[in-house]
Amino acid sequence: MLRRAAISAILLCAALAAGARTRPRYGGTVRVEIEGDAWAPEGLARQLVLDTLTVADDSGQAQPALAVQWSAQNSDQRWDFRLRPGVNFTDGTPLTADAVAASLTASCATASSPNAASNTLAASCPWSAVYVGGSSEVVITTGTPMPDLPELLAQTRFAIARRDSTGAVVGTGPFRVAGFPNGALTLTANDDCWRGRPFLDSVEIFPHRGIRDQWLDLSVGRADLVEVPPQLLSAAQQQHFSLLVSRPVDLLALTLAPEGAFADLRMRQSAALSVDRDALYNVVFQKQGEITASLLPQALSGYAFLFPVSRDLNGARALRGGASPPAAALSAPAGNSTLQLAAERLALNLHEAGFSIRIAPPGTGSTLALRLVHVEASTPRAALDEALEALGQSVTVTGTDSASLWRAESEVLRDRTVIPLLWLPRAWATGPNVRGLTLSADGAPQLADASLEGPK
Repeated sequence: MLRRAAISAILLCAALAAGARTRPRYGGTVRVEIEGDAWAPEGLARQLVLDTLTVADDSGQAQPALAVQWSAQNSDQRWDFRLRPGVNFTDGTPLTADAVAASLTASCATASSPNAASNTLAASCPWSAVYVGGSSEVVITTGTPMPDLPELLAQTRFAIARRDSTGAVVGTGPFRVAGFPNGALTLTANDDCWRGRPFLDSVEIFPHRGIRDQWLDLSVGRADLVEVPPQLLSAAQQQHFSLLVSRPVDLLALTLAPEGAFADLRMRQSAALSVDRDALYNVVFQKQGEITASLLPQALSGYAFLFPVSRDLNGARALRGGASPPAAALSAPAGNSTLQLAAERLALNLHEAGFSIRIAPPGTGSTLALRLVHVEASTPRAALDEALEALGQSVTVTGTDSASLWRAESEVLRDRTVIPLLWLPRAWATGPNVRGLTLSADGAPQLADASLEGPK
């Protein structure tokens, strides 16, 4: 009996000790290294400093955030959002409908010029106007029915921000900007955050770090969280990194301007048949992600398999006929060697079909462009709307059912100004002290919920 009691006591102590080790602890600083800009539209800093009106749950449906409730009228063309009471920006300024309307208007300023008098936005925004319906109510109207507007407002680019007296960006999120010492964007915990104080005391984000430098710093303990490009996932596994991998969230697509060598639809159809998606998938991206000819991944739409992905070089040559189209330029995002390699392979594909293609820097008026489009939404209608807007397509989506989405997507792809190629995941590697870190549906690390095993 005594022996049994002793064993039970030992097991209880072990269980309590294990629980103590896994229980989140307050304190510490996480060092993050990234290749890009922390303040990019879907950048990590925006996600930690700013909040959106809504957030997407695991199924992609909109849930309350800065807005606690909403309703639609006029066949989903007018939406009323009621704001959460008692929320302040980190400089102490209350969150008001005026501040939200100004922030939403500014979020589209880079793509359009708002009319200050009416607060009416250009058609490139997902809405036509934003109004203040009272101190705690924001009204958004759209030119066409938008049943997915609450899901679209969960996107980071529509996060609510304002400028303080010094011109610095302030938000209502779990962290605030503390400064830029030693080249790092330093964020400190917002003790008064409406959704609770984060476990971490601070986050240091080092931008513009090459992947090789990131991995070296992670290996020697100088970094806690680094990026893993999809084509390097196998290499990261071989190095025994602790990995977090998202679903496919980045669409790699080739866009064609209907001019010059591709002014004729038959030439664009020929280009679409000449691309070798298998080579991109197997060689360039090391069998990560999924091959696609659709603007939505198969798991999201259920119909992506209906769009053919096979290469047909003979068909491409037949469509071109005896025509000798003028030379064209193909650009890819600067600073990404993998996308440059993908562009070179596509140029070779097009050359085999009889086109003369040269690689050109971005922003030089190229007829063809390789695009990597990040899609945050995880419901089919919202994701399609997001992808269409990012690719500059203005087709109207009339419903939320699969048939309506397929018809809208087919209309866009029929013109062959957009050729989807691959859907790619996002991945991160973490250090041994990081606990409780997960990824959002669009592949962003949820540092507001993470902790360290011990203060650093």
